Amino acid sequence: MAVDAVALQALIDEKLKPLVKKIDEEAYYAEDFLYALGKAGFFASTQKDEQTTLLDELTIVQETAKVCMTTAFCLWCHLAALTYIRTTENEQLRATILPLLENGEVLGATGLSNPMKYYAGLEKLHLSAERVEDGYIINGVLPAVSNLGNNHWFGAIAHNGEQEVMVFVNADNADITLKAKIHFLGVNGSATYTCKFDNVFVADDYVVTHDASSFVDTIRPTFVLYQIPLGFGVVEASIEGIEKVSAKQNGCNGYLQVQADKIAEKQQYLQGTLKALVQSDEVSLQAICQIRLQAVYDTLAAVQANMLHNGSAGYIVGSVPSRKLREAYFFANLTPTVRQLEKMTQNLMIAE
Repeated sequence: MAVDAVALQALIDEKLKPLVKKIDEEAYYAEDFLYALGKAGFFASTQKDEQTTLLDELTIVQETAKVCMTTAFCLWCHLAALTYIRTTENEQLRATILPLLENGEVLGATGLSNPMKYYAGLEKLHLSAERVEDGYIINGVLPAVSNLGNNHWFGAIAHNGEQEVMVFVNADNADITLKAKIHFLGVNGSATYTCKFDNVFVADDYVVTHDASSFVDTIRPTFVLYQIPLGFGVVEASIEGIEKVSAKQNGCNGYLQVQADKIAEKQQYLQGTLKALVQSDEVSLQAICQIRLQAVYDTLAAVQANMLHNGSAGYIVGSVPSRKLREAYFFANLTPTVRQLEKMTQNLMIAE
């Protein structure tokens, strides 16, 4: 069953569109929209196969990003958390937390920005885990975790001697200190925090895996996959922005080298490639990273074209084209960043 496009658009129109300027300019976090998606059944997976679930959730991210990529990024954070719990072999964790995440009772976050860089050979792991009776004691600082707040859960990976352990923790934990980060060029409404762990006890019931390295290999393609429609949504909005001003200054925009039809053609091709990949059941990391990388460059090209077509109107503070421009640069720097993707795709090609 495909996504109910009418119901989704109604939620976006009611709970997201009126808040976009507030999200962008006042760092407002649109958690009510995210909760509403869950309560309306958009995260439910029990009656679907894996392919349908992926395609439906990709659509939800894209439609959200078309209006507000900050909130679509928060949505991606939630879907990443869902991926962890859908994939874990900890049946107790899956039984207790998965229904809450899918039904809109709690929201989730990734917490894996640092670990993903660690596994790519770019950073050291910032958290340590000490094995104790019935669980682990976690210490350290995660520089940035997004989509956090009361009643939110997130994944975290910590060194435990010879290997790494992945846990799922509640942001309300008294031994976790959150410090807001809101001095970004954009996406300040993403509820991003520095998270300090001070002897945080995590019981075995909340251990996603005792072998995080293998687990990350399993979930990383889906983790990256869910990011791709962030770019698609921004491109769609840019195409609309270009078409809206096509008659500007007596049709002078028609002389610009990049036009909406060419952007749309590239977008349709990449969307088709992604859909075919998901339907093939061969969602390899290399294929996903290549699409994700191309989506970055296509998104950057689309927002630049939108700025040029809009001229000085796009250069005004608060304009939609300028917001899309900032969103695109965030997309390029979202883990895995464009430079990390370039390294990963080239190394994966060499490995084959």
